[in-house]
Amino acid sequence: MVGDYNLPNLTLPQQSEVTLGKWSRMRKTYLKEHHKILYYNLLTKGTLTQHLAEIQQRATELEETVVRQMAQKEGLTEQMKANDMMKWVRLMNNIRNSAQEIVKEQVIFN
Repeated sequence: MVGDYNLPNLTLPQQSEVTLGKWSRMRKTYLKEHHKILYYNLLTKGTLTQHLAEIQQRATELEETVVRQMAQKEGLTEQMKANDMMKWVRLMNNIRNSAQEIVKEQVIFN
């Protein structure tokens, strides 16, 4: 009882501590801004951190796989890295950026 009002005494369930990475922070922001109902449902059920940890793992694995496949397709090798470092870095950055866009589309904003 607060004044003339009865206010509920709500507490959230205990959630395990999870270190949020880049992808999980991005997913959390996306849910907060675009899917508020889902965000608050996960939060009140106590499954938000578990959800974010799963997203982080899936996104990291997908990014590593896509980068590896694209680098192999483009012919990026350790020999190329040794011979022309700047070209290798430029191509690798392009591949990483492309892979991150794929991860955002398939995992984060889905």
